[in-house]
Amino acid sequence: MTTPRLTIVVAAVAILSVIDHAGLFGRQESDQSRYGNAVATVVHVADGDTFDIDIPDSDADVTRIRLWGVDCPEIAHRIGDADDWFGRDAADFVQEHLEGRRIRIALDPNRPTRGKYGRLLAYAYFEDTNEMLNEVLLQEGLAYADRRFDHIFALRFRDLEKRAAKAKRGLWESVEVSQMPSWRQRMLDAGVIRGR
Repeated sequence: MTTPRLTIVVAAVAILSVIDHAGLFGRQESDQSRYGNAVATVVHVADGDTFDIDIPDSDADVTRIRLWGVDCPEIAHRIGDADDWFGRDAADFVQEHLEGRRIRIALDPNRPTRGKYGRLLAYAYFEDTNEMLNEVLLQEGLAYADRRFDHIFALRFRDLEKRAAKAKRGLWESVEVSQMPSWRQRMLDAGVIRGR
């Protein structure tokens, strides 16, 4: 025979569980379950390695994606600043090939899903060809293989960068060390990276 107090406790736990699963306590579903293999349309390109997709994120109407494992040269976002070497080329390439196109998002299962600015860190695949944008940027010489953080494609990305550099594709045709990102210059100085 159950007591009225036990019945109330069981009912309260059941109600709280329903409220929790509905997200009313502010708990969000994980990025892995929300974005892993999600297909979305690119609605805005910010630069070569950053863009927005049409899936709402927290308080925004879109989700900002930062490509994992690659670092495109920066473009100037303020009047009076200059683009980095090949920054405009990378941004224009991505805008031309990505904006308005459907992509599939993949997240690294072993790494955090968000960067320091709250952007979703992802690999992006063109839905129609299944090519990975991260790899295309490296193959075309429009990005550096970002060695600051380990990830599941790190070795493959470094190999693609090496091939593009050897073929003098894109930025590799004539980039000077002083035109490279500061993180890469530091790694070259420390001997972590050899050659340009």
